[in-house]
Amino acid sequence: MADSIEDVVTEAVERSKGSRLDTLVAACVALTAVMMALCNIKDGNVVQAMSQAQAHSIDAWSYFQSKSTKQHMADDLAIQLEIQGAIARERSGASEKAVALIDERRRQALEQAASLAKEKIAIQKQAEDFAKEYDRLNIHDDQFDTADATFSLSIALYGVTALTRRRWLWWVAFTGTLIGAWFGICGFLHWSFHPDWLSNILG
Repeated sequence: MADSIEDVVTEAVERSKGSRLDTLVAACVALTAVMMALCNIKDGNVVQAMSQAQAHSIDAWSYFQSKSTKQHMADDLAIQLEIQGAIARERSGASEKAVALIDERRRQALEQAASLAKEKIAIQKQAEDFAKEYDRLNIHDDQFDTADATFSLSIALYGVTALTRRRWLWWVAFTGTLIGAWFGICGFLHWSFHPDWLSNILG
């Protein structure tokens, strides 16, 4: 009689433990899924911002190139006008008015070239700033990608835990949830912690 009572008590305890583990797994899966969803939403916004920064950077460099082309044309024109002015001065029949017009046009070309050079500096800074913004956002994109990967792995391990009822598997899965949460927090708070080794493997 005592043995049968002990068996019933032992079975009830085991069922109770299994029930607690199932409850714990279900709660952790729900929590992990919520954090994954939040990180995915934020990551989508980060990717959009990265696309905009990259587009602005490309546009700025294209504008910089067009300014460089115009500057070279202005410089070339100034050189040509300088040669024409020298030739006109050597000719005895050249009028002073013609020489003055050549000199004036050369002065304008030089001023245009100098103005374009200043504009290029400002445009270059804008392009570099957009590139730096892209790199900064890329760090957070990698953080959210890492969080998403660890969350997915954790949810899979929670499923295996529910099937096998191995408590140590729950600890492994929960550790993955904590790691994913850490990378998600880094992304939300704009911390620069970056998993270079993992990004190199996945990239």
